[in-house]
Amino acid sequence: MEFNRILLDIDASVATLRLNHPEVLNAISPELLAGFGEALDAVEAPENGVRCLVLTGVGRAFCAGANLQSRREGDGAKAPPAGATLETQYHPLLRRLRGLHCPIITAVNGIAAGAGMSFALMGDMVLAAQSAYFLQAFRRIGLVPDCGSTWLLPRRIGTARAIELSLLGEKLPAATALEWGLVNRVVDDAALGDAAAGLARNLADGPTVALSMIRELYWQSPENSFEDQLALECRSQRVAGRTADFKEGVQAFLEKRPARFRGA
Repeated sequence: MEFNRILLDIDASVATLRLNHPEVLNAISPELLAGFGEALDAVEAPENGVRCLVLTGVGRAFCAGANLQSRREGDGAKAPPAGATLETQYHPLLRRLRGLHCPIITAVNGIAAGAGMSFALMGDMVLAAQSAYFLQAFRRIGLVPDCGSTWLLPRRIGTARAIELSLLGEKLPAATALEWGLVNRVVDDAALGDAAAGLARNLADGPTVALSMIRELYWQSPENSFEDQLALECRSQRVAGRTADFKEGVQAFLEKRPARFRGA
């Protein structure tokens, strides 16, 4: 399926969403955001049976951040004020990814800068090509981090490193990102697609209801007290315990065979 600046492939229960504006390193525009939303409609449609989403970029970049072409000399007066589209265009997509019904893998195939870095970090698991790098680019143009950067980064790498990345605006190579715990795995550039596809297949074949609730538990955890988290775990476990996949998992364990989860 093709949307505005977005390609979406659904193979069995794995959806692969590719940002598709390689001429500008997949920089974010209103058109791309609109296409992204339409693609997520297809991912969320029950009839498509998606049980894992892979998010990546076409060409040599994941996403270079906001497309600043409209602000070049002569066009600046026509551009909306900085931050004007966050609440109306960016935030709704980030919230949809946060609440998605299935696991998300981001396969960072090149630069992930600014808002593009935030989209990369929305992955439950983040894979990066050896040549990829991350960049909090906002200070380079006199802006502050947005799209959840100041929430996501401290929780992944700690406050000191998050502030350093944001104040200095220096490139963070994939190898260092792995060392800091920003990403889960770094692979050779040529192997990134296969690595993401293999991991996605593993997750898509899993107990989808439980995996969805695992996502929710970890999203809620930073804001909850210990007692609140214990209560949330209890409620979630009761739901998971009523699924057909739980019954299948137990039966498969007793029969010493791989479980055949159906996502229900």
